Amino acid sequence: MTNNNSGSKNEEEVGSYFLEVARGAHKKKEEMEMEEVMEDEESPTELNTINSSGGFLVVSTDKMSVKYTSVNLHGHDVGVVQANKPAPVKRLVYYFEIYVKDSGAKGQIAIGFTTDNFKMRRQPGWEPHSCGYHGDDGLLYRGQGKGETFGPTYTANDTVGAGINYASHEFFFTKNGRVVGTVYNDVKGSLFPTIAVHSQNEEVHVNFGQKPFAFDLEDFEKRERMKQQTTVEKISLPPNVGHGIVRSYLLHYGYEETLNSFDMASKTTVPPVHIAQENGFDEQDIMYALNERKTLRQLIKNGEIDAALGKLHDWYPQIVQDDKSATCFLLHCQKFIELVRVGSLEEAVKYGRIQLAKFFGLAGFEDFVQDCVALLAYEQPQESSLGYLLEDSQREVVADAVNAMILSMNPNLKDSHGCLQSCLERLLRQLTACCLERRSLNGDQGEAFYLHRVLNIGYGILYRDSLALQ
Repeated sequence: MTNNNSGSKNEEEVGSYFLEVARGAHKKKEEMEMEEVMEDEESPTELNTINSSGGFLVVSTDKMSVKYTSVNLHGHDVGVVQANKPAPVKRLVYYFEIYVKDSGAKGQIAIGFTTDNFKMRRQPGWEPHSCGYHGDDGLLYRGQGKGETFGPTYTANDTVGAGINYASHEFFFTKNGRVVGTVYNDVKGSLFPTIAVHSQNEEVHVNFGQKPFAFDLEDFEKRERMKQQTTVEKISLPPNVGHGIVRSYLLHYGYEETLNSFDMASKTTVPPVHIAQENGFDEQDIMYALNERKTLRQLIKNGEIDAALGKLHDWYPQIVQDDKSATCFLLHCQKFIELVRVGSLEEAVKYGRIQLAKFFGLAGFEDFVQDCVALLAYEQPQESSLGYLLEDSQREVVADAVNAMILSMNPNLKDSHGCLQSCLERLLRQLTACCLERRSLNGDQGEAFYLHRVLNIGYGILYRDSLALQ
């Protein structure tokens, strides 16, 4: 164990880091909730009767169907109507459908997407910044008067759909539940679902998702995600690197029993892998004091803070010798929280006066200690805005802080930043940064990346299985 200036600096950095993690826990929860709100974009629900070529068509009172009532004379008397909202962009795919009730005199019906400044007396695809699949000739029009060979014609009793695949940057069109074809989406800006009719008695009904589609959109999305997964799986990685990363995670956080079971299970199936040489990682850094770290983590996770402090006094007195350090602060706050958690409010008040009062007025501590003390003001603190302090995740933050502090005291430590997070977590941070950058380059279109969902679905399974082995 080291007492040099470098060691003290490491300990200070570790304590400050986890103090920020503890302080930001409620903000992170609020951000996750805000993500859900932000992702819930407004979607088209009906046809826009204000922005349409109303002189040539009649929109039903429910704004879900249109009929061409005039006799067309030229290319500028098209009956065009957009949806009331643009297609939402924070998703993998957007899609809508029309049902052709009557193909009229010529069947000059079209479906597609247009921008908000589209000339509302022209077919989608005839003007720049638009795309349309036309029923009378089966051609696809993309901003020019000349169409290109695309798919079959469609007429009365056909159901035709149009969609945007944000992952592949493509428009796609369907007929009677089957994909007709795709084309690259080079239109910038918001896109409105658009339908057009252009000969007498043509009538179509639109479905923005209020009822089941003829096309299996859910299956289409599954296949698109499978394509992405297949692309990822084709990336070449060093042999068994995943095994090494998981093992380093268990080592970092002191899951000794799980580590032993993991090693035993993989002994005969996974050849030895040394991720240190490949990734600049030294396993010896996180082998340090494995048994002690395991014991302390379990005590803190069980809410036994006095026992944890006792072990620290015995094993690592230098960690608790400065009673005003960030690590001691977090432990004292957690002890106070545990007393509130079990309803021992009088004891919590006494403990707060002795151990927490000294942190009032200290920069970096005061706001968090105020939150802890404020728990006393609520009859049901678990249901208050400060309820996050009583969750198991708060215990995990304190356990992580103690774990990192012990790792930082390794006299042979090579990477001080490696104490803060495991190799796996750093990899996930890089994944997040890359996904956000890729989405930014795509004009912030496409399915948003939320790391906590990835963790809950995938990494959460790994974590659950790890706990089951203990």
